Amino acid sequence: QVQLVESGGGAVQAGGSLRLSCAVSGRIISRSAVGWFRQAPGKEREFVATVDWTEITVYSESVKGRFTISRDIAKNTVYLQMNTLKPEDTAVYYCAAAPILGVVTASTQYDYWGRGTQVTVSS
Repeated sequence: QVQLVESGGGAVQAGGSLRLSCAVSGRIISRSAVGWFRQAPGKEREFVATVDWTEITVYSESVKGRFTISRDIAKNTVYLQMNTLKPEDTAVYYCAAAPILGVVTASTQYDYWGRGTQVTVSS
């Protein structure tokens, strides 16, 4: 059984930083695409970043240059370092895993999801 558990969310002021973690069990991340998505109140879930099995990374335009996705194979954990946070980054952040050997940005292609962690950025 594949499980993903996010942690590291919280409340910060604009310009601050947070690092989210996604601990994966039941599937090795070196053979998966792992992505981060977010959903703000009243909005649809949107793609944030992904890392594929060869460590190719892709970011949404709204976070490019501010967020960094990375992974620790030994810990089977994926991270999202978020810098220069803005109030519009406020959302519940979800990590997801796809048993696909390639870059995956569409939420519909992810089979496994965590429960999410809240990030709140105040101005």
